[in-house]
Amino acid sequence: MAHFDERIGIVPCKTEWGQWWQTVDEVYIEINSSSQLKAKEVKCAITPKHIRVEIKGNLIFEGDFCEPVHADEALWTLEDKCLIRICLSKAHNTAAHCWPSLLQGKYQADPYTFDEMQKKLTLQRFQLENPGMDFSGASMTGNYHGGGPQLPS
Repeated sequence: MAHFDERIGIVPCKTEWGQWWQTVDEVYIEINSSSQLKAKEVKCAITPKHIRVEIKGNLIFEGDFCEPVHADEALWTLEDKCLIRICLSKAHNTAAHCWPSLLQGKYQADPYTFDEMQKKLTLQRFQLENPGMDFSGASMTGNYHGGGPQLPS
């Protein structure tokens, strides 16, 4: 059986250095380098609330996460000598915890992208709650703030 993300794709938030996206459980960061890199030229420091990434001594980004992560479970890899992938495990892993930005005040998803992220997390939540059902062709409409469709008051 294909993994959930492989069936429905990702909803990326583009940045000047690459992109980031999320699932219910994790946040993924991809950093593109215009030059060939060696792993020792990449410095990635991750704490539960903060990240700092440097390439060849140049700061790529630094800041506090929107929500805490499990820093001891964080993983980064260098692929093809030019793509850095970082995987962060969310401390709060529910559809209600859709990150509006990667860092506090930085790399915010535009309203359309954020809505699409919330829809994807809601679909993933339904998939997790209903194993065996295929939601890959499902479409959703409505307001997804808070991890699910909201009923009018």
